[in-house]
Amino acid sequence: MLLPTDTPSVMGIINVTPDSFSDGGRFNQIDQALRQAERLLHEGATILDIGGESTRPGAEAVSVDDELARVIPVLEALKQRFPEALLSVDTCKAEVMQAAIQQGVAMINDVLALRAPRALEVCSAAQVSVCLMHMQGEPRTMQQKPVYTNVISDVRTFLLERATICEQAGIQRERIWLDPGFGFGKTLEHNITLLQHLEQLTKTPYPLLVGLSRKSMIGALLGQREVADRVTGSVVAAAIAVLKGAKILRVHDVKETVDALKIAQALWV
Repeated sequence: MLLPTDTPSVMGIINVTPDSFSDGGRFNQIDQALRQAERLLHEGATILDIGGESTRPGAEAVSVDDELARVIPVLEALKQRFPEALLSVDTCKAEVMQAAIQQGVAMINDVLALRAPRALEVCSAAQVSVCLMHMQGEPRTMQQKPVYTNVISDVRTFLLERATICEQAGIQRERIWLDPGFGFGKTLEHNITLLQHLEQLTKTPYPLLVGLSRKSMIGALLGQREVADRVTGSVVAAAIAVLKGAKILRVHDVKETVDALKIAQALWV
């Protein structure tokens, strides 16, 4: 199933991890994940993104077996409880992608943009939608002095190159999404520049998915605000992203973001 691109939509985050930066440990039991999914869908989420490995700065790698044990039972339970819901899995491992595809996910959301071994082949064979994210470095080291010649053009070039490779591998263009990777190997100044000029990334053949929710750039802009107190800032940033052309917003706070989108779309001329 193709994800909608005619109007902006909201992707609700469900991290089934013990260590994610915002909600680690809150939804890593099946019953907790199901309750959260029900709430996010009720609040207006179009798609749910399930992640079993934290990609916060400094995060440690998770084994394939551990990630499978976290993610697949939750996907099975979600498909049984909410058979019509669109699901995404946030992973960079081909084995997890394959198992998730067998559970009927609509999207593979990959911080490595399908650069890991066999990832491209798995997604191409399944004809699943993919989100290709830009990240400089890798989670354990990505915030150690990231440098760009021009962050907008560098990110754009990388994403278009990866999209071209995906098309050449057989993934249909309409199944390819791009994510500039706010906070992934980028300073506050890089993140601000990306958002200020986001329209340069939305003017491509591929729709844009944006994840700004509760990230450190929001906290920094609000005077080092703690994660739980970044909701308003995240919603404002999300609205700006949509007005600049983003088509999916990946967020923790679905209700507030859906409300903001309704106002932004009604009043934006």
